[in-house]
Amino acid sequence: METIYVYKRVGDCEIKGELHPIDEQQAPLLVYIHGGGLIWGTKSDMNKKQIKMYNEAGFNVFSIDYRLAPETKLPGIKEDIEDLLIWLYEKAPFDFDREKIAVVGSSAGGYLALLTGTFTVRPKVIVSLYGYGDVTGDWYQKPSPHYTNMTAVPEMLAKQLIQNEVISSSPIQKRYAIYLYCRQQGKWLDYVAGMETSKLDMYCPIKNIDNDFPETLLLHGDADEDVPYEESVKMKHMLDEANVPNKLITIPGGKHSFDMDMDNQTAVQAIESVITYLQKTLIKE
Repeated sequence: METIYVYKRVGDCEIKGELHPIDEQQAPLLVYIHGGGLIWGTKSDMNKKQIKMYNEAGFNVFSIDYRLAPETKLPGIKEDIEDLLIWLYEKAPFDFDREKIAVVGSSAGGYLALLTGTFTVRPKVIVSLYGYGDVTGDWYQKPSPHYTNMTAVPEMLAKQLIQNEVISSSPIQKRYAIYLYCRQQGKWLDYVAGMETSKLDMYCPIKNIDNDFPETLLLHGDADEDVPYEESVKMKHMLDEANVPNKLITIPGGKHSFDMDMDNQTAVQAIESVITYLQKTLIKE
């Protein structure tokens, strides 16, 4: 039975996680960070079939919210994920093996998962599905050919969707136009970071890899139309340079969010690959 926990409060905003436990003491914990360009998403976005697969493989699953942009900028979002890990290690009131925490994220959640490798308090393993290690790339700062082929979103509509209060959860339907506008205009950093590009190095995992960076699994489709496949290739190269154990699984012809359709055998095999990797690194170490 899933249980909701509040891991942090910011003013009137409660930031929550949803635990899907297994009936086994001191089992490893998989923390899932949803995508959504840091602009939309909820802890309930995690695919239910994936949760079942992870549970059956011996993992507790904790799917989390975090404050969303542009109401909260990148420093605050990073702070939420840092505070989450501290809470898990020091205060979480449920049973799991605190020496065996994996952080898994998709897209922008994959970026945040990689960012945990730069924290003072880090997970044991990181899994990034079509994430990225650099928020300053041209693909995020220039109009996206993929999104400019879609119906143009006027700036006025994007701004109308921004709330007057901090939020930590929102379905895609209420926020997608903000992201679409940002990608069409090359203004994602303007809306999400709120600072000059020259100050963003500390928010780029690829620029902050050290010898203690957690073991990392990268999965990316080589036909990704949103986050370039090259982002994971570059991340692997830098992990190799730092002698950090890692693996890149390329999904031939894989588009963005290739893992979301769990009726597709490619998606099932991708999650099975993640499970195999996590069992090797966390359970059978």
